[in-house]
Amino acid sequence: MGARKREKATERKEEKKDKYFAILRNCPTSPRKMRLMADVIRGQQVEKALQILKTSPKESSGRLEKLLLSAIANWQSKNEGARLEDNTLFVKEIFVDGGRQLKRLRTAPQGRGYRIRKRSNHVTLIIDKTETI
Repeated sequence: MGARKREKATERKEEKKDKYFAILRNCPTSPRKMRLMADVIRGQQVEKALQILKTSPKESSGRLEKLLLSAIANWQSKNEGARLEDNTLFVKEIFVDGGRQLKRLRTAPQGRGYRIRKRSNHVTLIIDKTETI
């Protein structure tokens, strides 16, 4: 590995030490459906976002709830002495990217075949502390 590449890698590693995040990859839901719930919890307090996700009937809300709990656990592991109740955490960023697609064929009339695309997505969730004044 070259010197510049190593320096950039250590730089990125240092930036990640200050961020508290969780990533969900290859979730078998379409990105459009996942973005509906992601837009609802973006910018919310963590406790309020958990309540929203628990009460929502959508399938993607269960997966996002688990992801948010994972991000909270990552925050707790990086802040050993701090208590969750004392800090006010909020969902700083959440974005949904398209994942890989499984391509299938469905039989159609007159010997044709229609293509079915089974979509998946990648979700990245970043939480941060609210600065108290």
